[in-house]
Amino acid sequence: MTATSLAPRVQGTVRIVGAGLLGASIGHALTARGVDVALDDTSPAQLRLAIDYGAGRRAAEDDEPSLVVVAVPPDVTADVIQRELERHPGAVVTDVASVKLEPLRTLRERGVDLTHYIGSHPLAGRERGGAISARADIFVGRPWVVCRDEETPSADLALVEGLALDLGATPIEMTPEDHDRSVALVSHVPQLVASLLAGRFVDAPDGSLQLAGQGVRDTTRIAASAPELWVQILGANAAPVVDVLDRIAADLTAVADALREPDAPGARRAVADTIRRGNDGVERLPGKHGQNRRFEQVVVMVDDTPGQLGRLFGELGDLDVNVEDLRLEHSPGAQFGLAEISVVPSAVRRAIDGLEARGWKIASTTND
Repeated sequence: MTATSLAPRVQGTVRIVGAGLLGASIGHALTARGVDVALDDTSPAQLRLAIDYGAGRRAAEDDEPSLVVVAVPPDVTADVIQRELERHPGAVVTDVASVKLEPLRTLRERGVDLTHYIGSHPLAGRERGGAISARADIFVGRPWVVCRDEETPSADLALVEGLALDLGATPIEMTPEDHDRSVALVSHVPQLVASLLAGRFVDAPDGSLQLAGQGVRDTTRIAASAPELWVQILGANAAPVVDVLDRIAADLTAVADALREPDAPGARRAVADTIRRGNDGVERLPGKHGQNRRFEQVVVMVDDTPGQLGRLFGELGDLDVNVEDLRLEHSPGAQFGLAEISVVPSAVRRAIDGLEARGWKIASTTND
């Protein structure tokens, strides 16, 4: 029996305010589990689109939701939370904003009764927003931070954590302060770093950009994010972001100073220590499904013709090799691509020998 075949933990009507990427994605996931989802949005076009795609129904005046999910931009999150608490006193209200401390402070300053409010944040998303980009599976295996306090009723906490579990996410309890410091490091600053690097491409010669490989694409992937949203997020979490940026700026200065005179005593060590520290940091990142398991990569040359990638996956399945992750890179001007397949270390030799016996060309492995 699969998780989605079990009865949902969230019962009754779930009202979702904000039918953009996160709101509509939550709607899709809950609707697929048979939950009554009522959608509301200040944009009639966005609302109609989310409904047309099957994220839920239009909210009605007489709805009595058991749970309200606020999925609106950060600059109006506190206002909408307050409105929903007052409009639906029998419901638990949560929000999915990426900053937790600022809206909480604002609501406390206004004297709003927050007994039935629990801030939360799913660490999930896509580079492009809106209802048209929504997907039911974007929360699967992702952390979902839940910010409770000593006044939070246990039944309310269970409802919000049940929402995360119904969507396939992993609930993690944190304080708003710890959450905001954490996302500054693992989400907000990476967005700025990616944007700053990609900004260097604007005036770069076309010839330079023709050399771009998968590494630079991976590094700058999130630079395609919406500026309007990120101005709000970064402004709401400015202090923790600045703290991380200042530390990175100091690191960059140290490396630049070392490279100004690469033959000076200690310069090469400074550069090597920087790369090594990056190695150590990457090793701390959790792997697939939050596990600490490490995978090795097998790079396979794939002809740029229909059906080749499907055949590769099929033959890996025949070899009893599970693909933990996949990254594709196309070679400019060549009629083939490189499929970088992540597998458990014990499956590397089986994958290489089996694929080569079937005529595939192995470009490299992480053991090379």
